[in-house]
Amino acid sequence: MTEIQDADTPATEAGQAGQAQSSVSTVHRLRSVLAIRPFRRLWLVTYLCSVGDWLSLLALTGLVSTMMKSYEWQSFALPLVVLTQLLPGILFAPIGGVLADKFDRRKVMVVCDVLRGSLFISIALVGSPIWLFVANFLVGCCAMLWIPAKESAVPNLLRRPDQVESANQLGLVMTYGISTISGFGLYSLIAGIPGYLNLQGGNLDFSIATIAVVVNGLLYFTSAILVATRLPELSGRVSSTRKKDEDKPGFVAMLGEGLKFAGKTPLVRGLLIGMIGAFAAAGVVIGTAKLYASSLLGGASTFGLLFVAVFLGLAVGMATAPRLAQRLAYNRLFGVTIVLAGITLVLVALAPHLWIALLAVALVGACAGVAFLTGLTIVGSQVQDDMRGRTVALIQTLLKVVLFGASGGAPLLLTLLQKRQISVFGHPMEVDASRPVMLGGAVIAIVLGLVAYRQMDDRREEPVLSSLFAAIRGRRHTKGLLIAVEGDTREDTSVQARRLAAALRAEGLDVLLAADPEHDERRLRTMLSSAELAGVRAQALVAAAVRADVVERQVRPALDGGSIVVMERYVDSPLAHFTATSSLEHQELEGLVDWATGRLRPDLTILLDRPVVDGKRIGPEHHWRVQRLLSEMAAADPDRYLVVEAEGDVDEVAERVRAAVVPLLAGRRRPVPEAAV
Repeated sequence: MTEIQDADTPATEAGQAGQAQSSVSTVHRLRSVLAIRPFRRLWLVTYLCSVGDWLSLLALTGLVSTMMKSYEWQSFALPLVVLTQLLPGILFAPIGGVLADKFDRRKVMVVCDVLRGSLFISIALVGSPIWLFVANFLVGCCAMLWIPAKESAVPNLLRRPDQVESANQLGLVMTYGISTISGFGLYSLIAGIPGYLNLQGGNLDFSIATIAVVVNGLLYFTSAILVATRLPELSGRVSSTRKKDEDKPGFVAMLGEGLKFAGKTPLVRGLLIGMIGAFAAAGVVIGTAKLYASSLLGGASTFGLLFVAVFLGLAVGMATAPRLAQRLAYNRLFGVTIVLAGITLVLVALAPHLWIALLAVALVGACAGVAFLTGLTIVGSQVQDDMRGRTVALIQTLLKVVLFGASGGAPLLLTLLQKRQISVFGHPMEVDASRPVMLGGAVIAIVLGLVAYRQMDDRREEPVLSSLFAAIRGRRHTKGLLIAVEGDTREDTSVQARRLAAALRAEGLDVLLAADPEHDERRLRTMLSSAELAGVRAQALVAAAVRADVVERQVRPALDGGSIVVMERYVDSPLAHFTATSSLEHQELEGLVDWATGRLRPDLTILLDRPVVDGKRIGPEHHWRVQRLLSEMAAADPDRYLVVEAEGDVDEVAERVRAAVVPLLAGRRRPVPEAAV
């Protein structure tokens, strides 16, 4: 977030500030999410449980290896541990979704963590390989009950729906980055105990593996204590329409209700179809990766490089997803990136050399990273709270079933196809079976990605390819630029919007001052009085209708024509006023505004910020509450805001606004005709 306080700031400094804004906005966005104490504590809980998950993979594998002396059984140690953790997802993920939607999510998480900790301690005490696999299966069952409760609770801890994406980014970084390093590092420290203490003799390997399993159990116990004592917010509910537990239908009825919801809701249906395509392609890649590496005339090092490339791509995709989502709606971005992942997988299958394969694999990972983060964001921000747990559970089930089936079926196809020799221009060429199998996975991803896109796209009148290219180039599909002027009083925003429009016209820019707020206010009051609407919801609907009319009649045509549109009190100020003066929830109002404006958001929002005197804002309490809500919006989305101090006379504030905005638009000035020079 850039705050302009000096009216005499040089234009070059303002331009540099605008350029620097995009580079630091991600940090600001993540900090604004971490500033929410309940989410920060849940993030710590995620760390503990994720460390436990990664540590258990190595600890249980080491324990199995020490229990089974046979070389053949030792070679199956890791696959058996992974398999017994994977199978519960097929059976218990739907149950976890129902529990997350029916019962107190905090209690579900505490019980699951206590059970996981107890099961790991029992593995160390019993010392039986059979019980190890049984207990590991039960641990996986608990995880499938824990994950939907945790994931569906995250949006309820945030201040705004647009923070869901940042929360998901932090969660993925914690789960697959920080926790992975910590878990493997912790196991290395425990495994090195004999060397640190110079211990010799006895069954040290068994003792060390047992210690690691016990530590694993303690991590889950610590998580249970934190959730029970430090996260009471997990028991809360955001939605006012959520039923009490005793009024909800039975378990089987809720399970059926969740399946019907997924089948009848185009957004969720498209999301699940796209996930099937993505997971199927991922499973095919996993199942063929070893032989594919050999077809590139490489060995174990090539195999490792391919995995490094795909994970680097995943990281890049997850990092760039928020910027792409600013230019292309989530509902479109999800299906498009799955199709692109399928297309790049075709390149992987046809790659003749290692470096081409590595680049193509990294592109597949980047597309998958964007799609994965986008899918999670859609669930967190657009699926209603009382269905979110079951939707998360369905995704978890699909992940396990499709990934398991595809990764297991790919080797069977490889066995059937074998290597083939074909003749190319009279020369024999050997084609490895992994290539056509990968092509099959790519076709599945492309087809299902297209189906998902058709299901989820809510803006079919806009060509997707031009929108996508504009997103990649960092520009909106529309040629113009929308600037909103927001503040807690109509007097401030009206004057400054007119002054800004005049200043931009003086710079030679094509500017439209959209609508007349006073005229819109009269229209709104006339409609409300003539219809005799007294309810807050009815008034919000009428206000949304007025705003939709302005957008369709003035704003969109001007943007399509390449103009700069300046509009006061476009979305944020009305949202803040309705939230501050009514019982309506902010999320409900924001959904209504998104529908009314077709999700058209400003490229730049000027927030006129009122000063603080002796710790209190100047003005009536209502204006103070509105200003506080606007400040929270700016903190949550610093990419889009310039916060300008509104203290002083009209001319001083207008100069601050002009100095902040004009340098950012220098590249849009019309060329001066030669005759005028």
